Amino acid sequence: MSDIFESDIDDQTENLSELEDDEGISDTSELTIDTPLYNLKLDYSCETLYAKVPEKINLKAGDFAIIPTRYGKDMARVLGIAKKPIGIKQSDIVTVERKASEKDLEKRAELKQKEKDAFPIFKEKVAAHKLEMKLVEVHFLTEESKALFFFSSDNRVDFRELVKDLVSIFKMRIELRQIGVRDESRITGGLGICGRPFCCHGVSDKLRPVSIKMAKDQNLSLNSMKISGQCGRLLCCLSYEYDWYNEARRKLPNEGVRLFYDGTDFKITEVNPLTSMVKMIGEDGRMLEVNAKRFYKENNRWKIN
Repeated sequence: MSDIFESDIDDQTENLSELEDDEGISDTSELTIDTPLYNLKLDYSCETLYAKVPEKINLKAGDFAIIPTRYGKDMARVLGIAKKPIGIKQSDIVTVERKASEKDLEKRAELKQKEKDAFPIFKEKVAAHKLEMKLVEVHFLTEESKALFFFSSDNRVDFRELVKDLVSIFKMRIELRQIGVRDESRITGGLGICGRPFCCHGVSDKLRPVSIKMAKDQNLSLNSMKISGQCGRLLCCLSYEYDWYNEARRKLPNEGVRLFYDGTDFKITEVNPLTSMVKMIGEDGRMLEVNAKRFYKENNRWKIN
């Protein structure tokens, strides 16, 4: 049983700094692996892992395998082979113990029904103990007699008495995990403002911290309603696109830069890396839009061809 909490609670305020990620990140060292690894996914939490597979085990995309996880031995779906994984962490790599058998798959199907049945039981006990908890996901481990209950709450919750009730009902180890808003979105899924599935659910669970600086460098509105997702945190895509914007901007002048062109002093008012166009206004009142390729630096000053 665990009472570990993840502090990722969104206060839903207009203070933009509170939309940023501030969770502690462990095991930040990234690796580039020269040998192929299998990419696996835990369906109940949408977490992905990389695995080494013994030669005697033959796996292909769509198969299921038994692996060690941070919660115990469990079943994971095989997504395919990563020939040369880049930027992964040592903690992401596990070793497959065996390929899931037909008996394992039958047991998994039975446990899924038990998980559905556990939802109303959990909610009933939460109401009886008058706790403020929202159940997000229930998962019974395939290889161990253990149940995981993932819940969200605006506050810390003393669930010791609740756990005792659940143990008496399910007759197994019970672990309650309080998760943050990003984890809840990753598990439940949904559609973002772009109309596509949440990045954390449909693209990758390996999310980089997102900051306001990323929005500023991409010339985005700092209106919290426009740059935050349904989870209330800054959009994941800000971090995906940030590296491209950062690299593109190195080759372009910044807003506010002054230069002499066509007999007049101009001031750059807008730089758009996507269209590669730069807008500027002259002292004579002219407003020009110039292709970024025409800009070059000479003696540390920007000029136009």
